[in-house]
Amino acid sequence: MSTLVTDAGFAPVPATDFVTLAEIAAHKGAVDLAHTDDPETLAPYLPALTLIRVAFPAFSDGRAFTIARRLRALGYTGTLRANGPVIADQYPMARRVGFDQVEIPDAMAERQPEAQWTARADWKAHDYQSRLRA
Repeated sequence: MSTLVTDAGFAPVPATDFVTLAEIAAHKGAVDLAHTDDPETLAPYLPALTLIRVAFPAFSDGRAFTIARRLRALGYTGTLRANGPVIADQYPMARRVGFDQVEIPDAMAERQPEAQWTARADWKAHDYQSRLRA
């Protein structure tokens, strides 16, 4: 099982009918992307998608951060969810690049309780780049 993390804290993961990129023509609003998929291939489907879940195979693999940024640059306005062993320290970066939610394994939620995630929920307040531009 897994736990959904948002700025409000932990929540159960709602049941969703995801398709893979290979099955995109049969989507019902939600697609799963691997960390190796090219987000450009989703461009024609973006207006009809409401949820894109991007896989993080390991907390040390940051390719999903790039995918999220590219999807937002392509104009995607729906919900972006990171899926995998993202750690609480990475939550501000995930939010900064465009993720709205993080889906983590329950075992990670036990090791990194909700308080560690909500402490980082005010991710805009800790953005050093915005302070430099001011």
